Amino acid sequence: MRERRSFRAQFRGQSRKFDGRRKQNDRRAFRFSDGPVILYGWHTVTAALTNPARRIRRLLMTENAARRLAEESIRPSIAPEIVRPDAIARLLPPDAVHQGLYAEADPLPAPPVEELPPTGIVLVLDQITDPHNVGAILRTAAAFAVSAIVTTARHSPETTGVLAKSASGALELVPVVLVQNLARALAALKERGFLLVGLDSSGEQDLATVPLRTPLALVLGAEGKGLRQLTRTTCDYVARLSLPGEIKSLNVSNATALALYIATERRS
Repeated sequence: MRERRSFRAQFRGQSRKFDGRRKQNDRRAFRFSDGPVILYGWHTVTAALTNPARRIRRLLMTENAARRLAEESIRPSIAPEIVRPDAIARLLPPDAVHQGLYAEADPLPAPPVEELPPTGIVLVLDQITDPHNVGAILRTAAAFAVSAIVTTARHSPETTGVLAKSASGALELVPVVLVQNLARALAALKERGFLLVGLDSSGEQDLATVPLRTPLALVLGAEGKGLRQLTRTTCDYVARLSLPGEIKSLNVSNATALALYIATERRS
């Protein structure tokens, strides 16, 4: 009990009162698109807290999470609300794993596609709508030092909630550029010197044989539909991933990881 009192004293005068009571049928709690960016989970929220470009508007945490933040010397920019775990759970969809941290924040700024530096690798997503997949792609992109991800404003998940959780902090590391028209965005990248390589299971060439160079834009289509026709015709190459097994296609996030590995190895 003495330790708990000491811990609470750290936040005395800082934490605000929080009424965690919410009607179970209040659907507004689950409509991420109606408000700020919703971040939850340890890696997702701590990455946001340590990102100077991210403006946190509201921060909820459990006592255990607050203690762990203090142990890791992570100091929030705003006063946290110390709550019970179920108070955070009521703000999230069922089965969301929040690990005692929840934040509401402003979206991160991103450059227009016309101002992306003509260096390194950019990923372009052609109407990939599953937030788990896009989050996993973001995490892979961060691991391979991708410069940016370009995606359409429509027919793509918002950078919040499940996507942010799946990205495991990568949302703070890789800019997400939203465009209204993907064909025009690809044309803008081509004007800036990017080599456009689409990935499709029906591609004419094995990606490992395509003469890759940087700046490079790898273009990925949705599972099932693949690349749209206009996207395909805009690309300089449409390549496939040659796989030795009976199954010749991969989940789009796994295909992204393999394509980035091939591109990185070819560049080196």
